Amino acid sequence: MNDHLATLAESIGSRFGERLRRIESRCGELTYEVSSADLVETCRVLRDEAAFAFEQLVDLTGVDYLDYGRDEWNTESATGTGFSRGVERGPGESPQGQNPQAERQNGDSPVEGQSRRRFAVAYHLLSVATNRRLRLRAYCEAGEPPMLDSVIEVWKAADWYEREAFDLYGIVFRGHPDLRRILTDYGFVGHPFRKDFPLIGNVEVRYDAAKGRVVYEPVSIEPRTLVPKVIRADNRWESALKDTPTRG
Repeated sequence: MNDHLATLAESIGSRFGERLRRIESRCGELTYEVSSADLVETCRVLRDEAAFAFEQLVDLTGVDYLDYGRDEWNTESATGTGFSRGVERGPGESPQGQNPQAERQNGDSPVEGQSRRRFAVAYHLLSVATNRRLRLRAYCEAGEPPMLDSVIEVWKAADWYEREAFDLYGIVFRGHPDLRRILTDYGFVGHPFRKDFPLIGNVEVRYDAAKGRVVYEPVSIEPRTLVPKVIRADNRWESALKDTPTRG
């Protein structure tokens, strides 16, 4: 981490104390978690106080942690039987034997050792004045639908971003003046970026010449187990062989 971000981290620690929890970042960026109750006030301070001056919201996106930490497909070898590693699940059965219905009702995440929360929103902030960036994460209030306060009064740019998160994840932003779908069709059912949304969808559409309009019908293809991701060793990237001169 460079000196500018280290100084910013000290300022945030002094100003907010335990209201913001530092999260480690693999890419060296500053990331903090804020409670849903403190979200709007924290954002307003980060925008208005000269020590921070985050006057621009660059991006806002939803996150669904439903399957976070599950590793049923993690493997370093291929199998001769193809789909044999796929898990045939019965109704209401999840990969690790948990009850997904209970998890969805409680807004849970199935990771052991962590508080069991499902939906979150990530906010990417930019200070043009100081050329610094910051990432905030706030978990939604438990329940269905997941809910957070809108930050549109802090950054007007949140308008379409919050509508997108509502459309794709079903996250409701309390106080948004015009929260409606922005990417899917008017009659779309469900939220396609949720981890439990079927990959084949729920309905398919086609133009019916006899009716003279587009009609919605149940999807006609069968769901199937996807091919697992297999990580195979590749000696082309071995450091010991990388700089070895070739013969001939």
